[in-house]
Amino acid sequence: MNTSDDAIAEPSGDDHSMARVREIDAQLTHVWMVRTFLKHCDEAEDDEDMREIVRDLYDFILAVGPVDDSIDTSAYLKMAKKKLRRLVGATQLYEQIQPEVSAHTNFIMAARSLRLAVDVISRCVSNA
Repeated sequence: MNTSDDAIAEPSGDDHSMARVREIDAQLTHVWMVRTFLKHCDEAEDDEDMREIVRDLYDFILAVGPVDDSIDTSAYLKMAKKKLRRLVGATQLYEQIQPEVSAHTNFIMAARSLRLAVDVISRCVSNA
């Protein structure tokens, strides 16, 4: 007999880890789009801070790699935790310099999008 309590079972440790990995991976789609926008904008050509931000965003994405069903969630979360400081630092730097770089809505929204994604990634990593 299936009671309502049985239907609302807590996810196992492995399922919870995979859910966090998939959430990080989903947020990285946003980080990737911000990185691509910043990499190809004219304002980044001569700005060393902007190039550093682009490199740090790419470094995090490359370090954790793509997610598939055979991923080692423990290794993924460990690498994400290791690289999180640079991702957060790049986000903070962009938020700091964004008004100087451009007041255009695209740059403002890129900062907001990046902050939202990094906040979710940080929560997922801190629950590891």
